[in-house]
Amino acid sequence: MEKSIRRMIQEREKQTLSPYATLSENSSGRLFEEQPCAMRTPFQLDRDRIIYCKSFVRLKNKTQVFFSPEGDHYVTRLTHTLDVSQIARSLARSLRLNEDLAEAIALGHDLGHTPFGHSGERILNKLAPGGFRHNEQSLRVVDVLEKDGRGLNLTNEVRDGIVNHNNHKNEDKPSTLEGKCVCIADRVAYINHDLNDAIRAGVLTAQDVPEEIIKVLGSTSGQRINTAITSVWRNSADKPYVVMGEEVRQASDKLRAFMFERVYRTKYAMGEEEKAERMLSAMYDYFIKYPEKLPETYLKLMNTYPREQVVCDYISSMTDRYAVKVFNSIFVPRGWTFVDGLN
Repeated sequence: MEKSIRRMIQEREKQTLSPYATLSENSSGRLFEEQPCAMRTPFQLDRDRIIYCKSFVRLKNKTQVFFSPEGDHYVTRLTHTLDVSQIARSLARSLRLNEDLAEAIALGHDLGHTPFGHSGERILNKLAPGGFRHNEQSLRVVDVLEKDGRGLNLTNEVRDGIVNHNNHKNEDKPSTLEGKCVCIADRVAYINHDLNDAIRAGVLTAQDVPEEIIKVLGSTSGQRINTAITSVWRNSADKPYVVMGEEVRQASDKLRAFMFERVYRTKYAMGEEEKAERMLSAMYDYFIKYPEKLPETYLKLMNTYPREQVVCDYISSMTDRYAVKVFNSIFVPRGWTFVDGLN
């Protein structure tokens, strides 16, 4: 019998990948068993399912740092996701790990993010009885919310990488080295493009970055990303772990601390967060009180899940623009329109 393309790819994986890589033929499976694809490995199939889902498309209109920026070149949650995907693939390639798995995790890691960036996440975390964490919501998106409640039925390895992508301290998580590549890629990506956006917005200048950080990481985004990838390769090649060299890690931590002090927690940023909190809090309370006003898809979910969870599902799915639109439709009176009759 003629071999399927999937089988040929999987044989190539066994011949070329590191002994520490996650082979697609060794996947522990999906939530629901299904017939394997003849053309794509399980991780390639997951990648495609994520790219074509509605939550992925909405990322283009979700804030990364600056709320609904007017310029054409500010990073959105979608461009951040693509950055993470590219860096994770570069890391996986350099270490001979499974690029398809790293890419699928990276593309799905922020599907559950709220409108208004991390401000929206902090706000929902205060409102929801059980708290709100975007990594857990991303897993809920792929398991439950996509395809009108059917979910995407992804592999366990991709699901594990998605829910554990922001776990930087616990070395036991995520369970695959490819997932660890995404953890590092996520941090490298957001620090660098957020710095570029801050400079573009006039919040910082390039000269504000401490010299000790530039000396280690480089003065441009490209140099800093290359430094990070090279450091991981030098310290992790042919080893059962993925880590950054100590000097580069410390400089990266200093750059992150600098960004929190000078960008993320500034008076301007927190002032905008106050506005977002009033908006999201009002909508949350409204839909808790009037759940019948939720879209039909979310009304159906209330047959299975608590009202508070479903309201968080709806609000976290919103883009920045859509959140403003829904808020206005609920709370902002519209002027009456009169049509004058002709006599």
